Amino acid sequence: MPIVSPTEPPPPQPAHLLVRRWFLPSAVTSALDPDRTGRGGRPRRTARDWAVDFACFLLAVGVGLAGADATNGDPNIPHVMEVLDQWLGAFACAAVWLRRRWPVGLAVAMVPVCFVSNTAGGAGLVALFTLAVHRPFRYVAWVAGTQLALLPFFYWWRPDADLPYLVVVGLGVLLMLTLVGWGMLARSKRQLMLSLRDRARRAETEAALRAEQAQRLAREAIAREMHDVLAHRLTLLSVHAGALEIRPDAPRAEVARAAGVIRESAHEALQDLREIIGVLRAAGDDDEAGRPQPTLTALEGLVAESREADMKVTLDNRVADADTVPASVGRTAYRITQECLTNARKHAPGAEVTVSVSGAPGTGLTLSVHNPPPPGDVPHVPGSGQGLIGCTERATLAGGHLEHGTGADGGFLVHAWLPWS
Repeated sequence: MPIVSPTEPPPPQPAHLLVRRWFLPSAVTSALDPDRTGRGGRPRRTARDWAVDFACFLLAVGVGLAGADATNGDPNIPHVMEVLDQWLGAFACAAVWLRRRWPVGLAVAMVPVCFVSNTAGGAGLVALFTLAVHRPFRYVAWVAGTQLALLPFFYWWRPDADLPYLVVVGLGVLLMLTLVGWGMLARSKRQLMLSLRDRARRAETEAALRAEQAQRLAREAIAREMHDVLAHRLTLLSVHAGALEIRPDAPRAEVARAAGVIRESAHEALQDLREIIGVLRAAGDDDEAGRPQPTLTALEGLVAESREADMKVTLDNRVADADTVPASVGRTAYRITQECLTNARKHAPGAEVTVSVSGAPGTGLTLSVHNPPPPGDVPHVPGSGQGLIGCTERATLAGGHLEHGTGADGGFLVHAWLPWS
């Protein structure tokens, strides 16, 4: 998307949009584009508005000339009333150009003018139609109801020479109702257009919010993944580095073994980090593409890795065939076990950790990780405290549940159940 500086003019719009705007009413274009307003905040007239206004003016003049001609041939009307009729009709036709600015005031003013002046009949019809288009029904009901109530008196005062009284009144009522219905139909179409436009804007906004939420959830998932992967590796580094710091006079073979574990853990941590960053860089790929996908079969390797870090870990795996466990369930069990071993290494060093896994299709997968109280003093280890919260969320998202707390022996117990269908 090109960036436009504040001093540069806005980019020109496509020709088809400009042409389409010319043929829309100004009330619609101003609602679609609030910036297109003239003086006083009024909408700018479009080419369609000018054409319609000119047509309404010609209609008012044409009906007014017909009314003036009928008035000239009526011997029952005094000459003073005839002149007043024509002057009022001329002013009423000129006032048609103000119908968009003051639709209610023009329609109300036309009620007494049309009752006095036969020449202003066309302008009164235009004013009534404009009121029905631009204002709610309550205004139309009052003005149209007043005109309908005065209509019998007008034709009783000025009877038509060619048609019976009841026929003329009936035609007048039908004409006024037709104009009101036509105006209300035009108003409803405009409101429908604006409503669809608002719905489209809301849909675009909601789509943008959903996309933003999906991105946020993806970032949170990647952050959890990084925590689960890197925390385990980095605690191994911390344990062995701490051992080398405490025992600088350790045998050469033990120092070499600890250095090898540090080197291997650092290498694996970097490899996991590259894989996770690869997920961020991959555009258009699946959310799980390129991400480390450990399953339940990798649980023994995780335990062996912890044992190499001088942890006492006992694995009781009673699952007959780990390959039959669904990948999502196995991955969740692996991550929970990884987080529990990480926490035990930080908060209960030297304690023996027992990992128990059992289950079968239809009954679910049960995972328990228990460690007794630490045998000695535990140095303070900084942490975010979000690991078990993330494990609980993982289990919930997988359709299971997780519980954790202090065990009967004063140690710590994590118990999780995951569905396995």
